[in-house]
Amino acid sequence: MEEESEGSEVSEESEVSEAEFREPFRCPVDCLGWDFSTQQVKVVAVNGEMEVYYDSNVHFDSHLPEFRTVGGVHVQKDELTVTSPVLMWIQALDRLLENMKEDCFNFASLLAVSGAGQQHGSVYWKAGASQALANLSPDLPLHEQLKACFSLCDSPVWMDSSTTPQCRQLEATVGGAQALSCLTGSRAYERFTGNQIAKVYQQNPVAYSQTERISLVSSFAASLFLGAYAPIDYSDGSGMNLLQIHDKVWSQACLNACAPHLEERLGQPVPSCSVVGTISPYFVQRYGFHPDCKVVAFTGDNPASLAGMQLKEGDIAVSLGTSDTLFVWLREPTPSLEGHVFCNPVDPQHYMALLCFKNGSLMREKIRDELASCSWNEFSKALQATEMGNGGNLGFYFDVMEITPEITGRYRFNADGYEVSAFPRDVEIRALVEGQFMAKRIHAERLGYRVTPRTKILATGGASRNSAILQVLADVFGATVYVTDTTNSACVGAAYRAFHGTFGADVPFSEVVRFAPRPKLAATPNPGAAQVYEVLLPQYAKLEQRILSQTRGPTK
Repeated sequence: MEEESEGSEVSEESEVSEAEFREPFRCPVDCLGWDFSTQQVKVVAVNGEMEVYYDSNVHFDSHLPEFRTVGGVHVQKDELTVTSPVLMWIQALDRLLENMKEDCFNFASLLAVSGAGQQHGSVYWKAGASQALANLSPDLPLHEQLKACFSLCDSPVWMDSSTTPQCRQLEATVGGAQALSCLTGSRAYERFTGNQIAKVYQQNPVAYSQTERISLVSSFAASLFLGAYAPIDYSDGSGMNLLQIHDKVWSQACLNACAPHLEERLGQPVPSCSVVGTISPYFVQRYGFHPDCKVVAFTGDNPASLAGMQLKEGDIAVSLGTSDTLFVWLREPTPSLEGHVFCNPVDPQHYMALLCFKNGSLMREKIRDELASCSWNEFSKALQATEMGNGGNLGFYFDVMEITPEITGRYRFNADGYEVSAFPRDVEIRALVEGQFMAKRIHAERLGYRVTPRTKILATGGASRNSAILQVLADVFGATVYVTDTTNSACVGAAYRAFHGTFGADVPFSEVVRFAPRPKLAATPNPGAAQVYEVLLPQYAKLEQRILSQTRGPTK
């Protein structure tokens, strides 16, 4: 819990008395959701009926060309170090707020704000910055008043992969990669914040010594709205290799392995639905926010997307894009060396898992171009012409090094388990799609996911428009598939979470969003699908392990 003097004490107020709001303000009924993503800052406004009625953005590369970013980042000469300018994020917020003001947006209508930030980025506040935040002048934009407040002007972001030595050091300290995963939800990853902090401490000790607070991108953004340092929430905090995901406290062993006096620089984490304070007077005076507008803890973009997609316990979200990503709601996680387990952003008793597969849509497109005359229609016909289970023929297709699992190459096995060099065209296409979805289910189950009779799959991304692909997804998982438009899922999820924070943790998130737009039914499992894949899934898992042992060698 933060000190009261910092203005970020967690409030337990859950209801707002209408009598509290007098002219010139009307009773607040709307919420804002922000997303400080890699390439832009976005905002949506959602009303009490859960309808989005306003959205806008500022794109870093095109709207703020003076920062000379490409894709919102700077890639350094070593091609491993990737950063973004902190002031760019602040200036984007300034511009977006001014644009909203020009659009005559009614800031006084806002009950609460919350937001999301790209996960794993970190911001280093210089000693004295808290005073600058607390004494902002409404006559000047934020970036002009905060430009001297950072001990590092360029923040490490999620694309950075320059901390391998620090990762190995952290894992060794706690007893290995699996021990760290059981403790913090993930093995050591180069982009994770603890390892980034360790690198700053080791390579730039002066900057570290000048730092009085370290924020994630999410808590940094919340701090701007609070006018005080905002706490890190459990969900985004569990993407740092520092938080004990079961106890929801910082791991002293991990803190000590990264840098001295780190806990005092991080502050104490809070539940993700916490109200961390009210809006800074700066926003009241400059833009007309209601002075009682609440700030609900900001979280990471992936947890916010889980909220935006309205996942419930047992559900799974599948984003079928350039790479494929899974979000899974878990009650009892089993962290492993693959994927990530985070604290759940809308239920503090539960968890979420995230898995990423590089060989997603690009792999499907390659096979389409090679075998289906570059036509999705022909690709779909091939899927529909083959039977569930593909006659026992199984395939693995990884033209680039996969994340989950770490394999590259193409491998085909016939029904007798023997490796073959090729399949007939239609068999190849089904082997690709079935294999991709079987891998997703297998690795999700290793993290603790289980299909139940109530399980829904929420599909998004380009391939979610292909009904034949979605039918295979429904069959492999044995669950009904729905499609949802999640263009702004993190932003919308942030706005939903703002409402949830004002109601309090005792109100289920599902009740808060019960009137929100619902996903559309897309596919149901075919009869007999469960029996087919009950046999094939363990076979696929064994073959995957065989390939891994062959490619890694006996010493690994």
